[in-house]
Amino acid sequence: MTKPLRKAVLPVAGLGTRFLPATKALAKEMLPVVDKPLIQYAVEEARAAGIEQFCFVTGRGKTAIVEHFDVAYELERTLEERSKTDLLASLRTQALPPGSITTVRQQVPMGLGHAIWCARAFVGDDPFAILLPDDLMMCETPCTQQLAQAYRETGGNVVAIEEVPMARVKNYGVLDVAEDKGQLVSVKGLVEKPLPEFAPSNLTIIGRYVLMPEVIPYLSRMERGAGGEVQLTDAMAKLIGHQPFHGLRYEGRRFDCGDKGGYLEAQIAFALKRADLGPIVREFLPKYL
Repeated sequence: MTKPLRKAVLPVAGLGTRFLPATKALAKEMLPVVDKPLIQYAVEEARAAGIEQFCFVTGRGKTAIVEHFDVAYELERTLEERSKTDLLASLRTQALPPGSITTVRQQVPMGLGHAIWCARAFVGDDPFAILLPDDLMMCETPCTQQLAQAYRETGGNVVAIEEVPMARVKNYGVLDVAEDKGQLVSVKGLVEKPLPEFAPSNLTIIGRYVLMPEVIPYLSRMERGAGGEVQLTDAMAKLIGHQPFHGLRYEGRRFDCGDKGGYLEAQIAFALKRADLGPIVREFLPKYL
């Protein structure tokens, strides 16, 4: 019987240099897509999967992320006095229950694996999800919920995957496939950022994971991988053969909001899905094409 998935780690310590000067004083995870910051999309996705406890792995200048999920008494009182009930309800639904947020500091940027290791006390002996807020997901069934369902069925580790052109595999962790069952892929190996000619496949890991706590001792070794950083992919690879490990072809779309082009595309795509904004965007968009 699998343990319930109730914890999520969100690495948010990055500097966001691709979006300077906007991110000089603003955490990149607070950049809005339409009218919600990236971090809120990630937290809402996790909550839809049954996640109850959140650990933000932060750095300097990231306090606004935690404050965003706090209760803003003065603002709520003003909205209530002005009878702005819809906005008030929206604010209250985004606030997380008391005690559900933990923060830890990643003082030195040593890679994603190091960021997850920083959350080791939070993880404890429990399975946990990882959500990278830069990857904004548009799915009918939230992506993390899809992973949670796969975890309940298979046990062990499950990562969200998608196919990319071979020329782009050097930017991702790549699966070495044992058995491809369609939506679910059994994994026999992982390679971080391989050159195309050495890549075992074009199935790549995106920023959604469900991992077992046994990954933490491997991260504790602080072994450096690609780019001289502590790579999460390298630690996950060591679990294979000891625990079930699967890739899930999730249903939906991913927008790389760590890239300016992907961020702009997300703005348009999410606005078009809104009943209040879709018609407006459709009206003005042809002017710029």
